Amino acid sequence: MKNKLQADKSSTIIDVRDEWEFAGGHVAGSINIPLHEIPARLDEFKSIHNTIVLCCASGNRSRQATMYLTQQGLTNVQDGGSWLTVNELIS
Repeated sequence: MKNKLQADKSSTIIDVRDEWEFAGGHVAGSINIPLHEIPARLDEFKSIHNTIVLCCASGNRSRQATMYLTQQGLTNVQDGGSWLTVNELIS
């Protein structure tokens, strides 16, 4: 089955794991915005005009973040699932 994710090197990759998890490994060039900080940083997400790919450890937090951001009106967000999967897709 083909992955529907449309991530590429022009996408903005946002890792929603906690800082200590991000420090242990992440997609090169990704931005760390922990899940609990997203509501307070919504304007940052709204200022990104290319595709935003959200990732985390297993896909649970990135799914939550994707649902929240789409409820806030963002249409350029995708749930990438695990950061390891996203890393493979854009490498």
